[in-house]
Amino acid sequence: MSLPNLLTALDDLAADAGSALNSVTSAEQLEEQRVRLLGAKNGQIKTVEKLMGVLDRADRPAGGKRLNEVRQAINQLFEQATERIGGAQPKTKSGKPGFDATLPGIRPAIGHLHPITQTIEHLKEIMGRLGFSVVEGPEVEDTWHNFIALNIPEDHPARDPLDNFYLQTAAKTSAASADSKLLRSQTSTVQIRVMEGQQPPLRIISIGRVYRPDAADATHFPMFHQMEGLWIDRHVNMSHLKTVLRMFASSYLGDDVQVRFRPSFFPFTEPSVEVDYHWQDSWIEFGGAGIVDPNVLQQVGYDPEEWSGFAFGLGVERLCMRRYQITDIRDLFKGDVRFLKQF
Repeated sequence: MSLPNLLTALDDLAADAGSALNSVTSAEQLEEQRVRLLGAKNGQIKTVEKLMGVLDRADRPAGGKRLNEVRQAINQLFEQATERIGGAQPKTKSGKPGFDATLPGIRPAIGHLHPITQTIEHLKEIMGRLGFSVVEGPEVEDTWHNFIALNIPEDHPARDPLDNFYLQTAAKTSAASADSKLLRSQTSTVQIRVMEGQQPPLRIISIGRVYRPDAADATHFPMFHQMEGLWIDRHVNMSHLKTVLRMFASSYLGDDVQVRFRPSFFPFTEPSVEVDYHWQDSWIEFGGAGIVDPNVLQQVGYDPEEWSGFAFGLGVERLCMRRYQITDIRDLFKGDVRFLKQF
């Protein structure tokens, strides 16, 4: 082959490649043209390259130069076509998208823990550093553990059927019966179960769901979470309680948090206090606490002359809302991924 014939063949190849690659519209077509033009065995560039061997030695430099120019031009056309069609994945014979090793790696979307779960784990970690171990109890309780053992009398408003989720049982027991069942209204039931089976001293927390038929609003929900704490030992007093709660509040809410204790009344503690923290120019209640009533200790077989202790119950959702600047508790239970993925 003469040099003019080789150059003509290369010019025709460049024109053909330009027309073909500028008209491709899919990754499949692009791959076909790549094999046809640039294939390592039977590609047209490879075919023309073999003709270099029959050129006169003096013509080979000019022929090789033009061959490299056409090869580079075709590679550039191929890159432009790839960018134009967006690097779409080629399809397999079944018609489904295949694997394209040239695409950049993209981290798959993965979930994370719900903000309430994150809060619970954080509370466990803080209280663990204060020496409290984690215990659990059933969410379906009997009246004995939910009320009677906690020194809540039968005529107390907290036992009203309108303020609890009582369950219909086969025996159709009354709400006043010690065997009647309900969804627990407080995690204080767990402290009774622990004290029934364990002798003091003890230092425990229980975190779980509780249920009360409250109308849902910005700060109330019929199902929420409580953290119950109990410390029974010799000579435990109110100063121990206030110290633990202040240390807890500063650990979770920050050193600048303001905490106050207000006198209150609970049947199972005496004296009793409400615990508030300051947020957005107002005081928000986040739990109740107090010294365990001697009657409660007697119910589980503890000698109140020898043992004393304190108990507290804190609202997990309100702590979560304070930490993450959430103003409506209902947002935590709507299941809106756009909201939840912010935390």
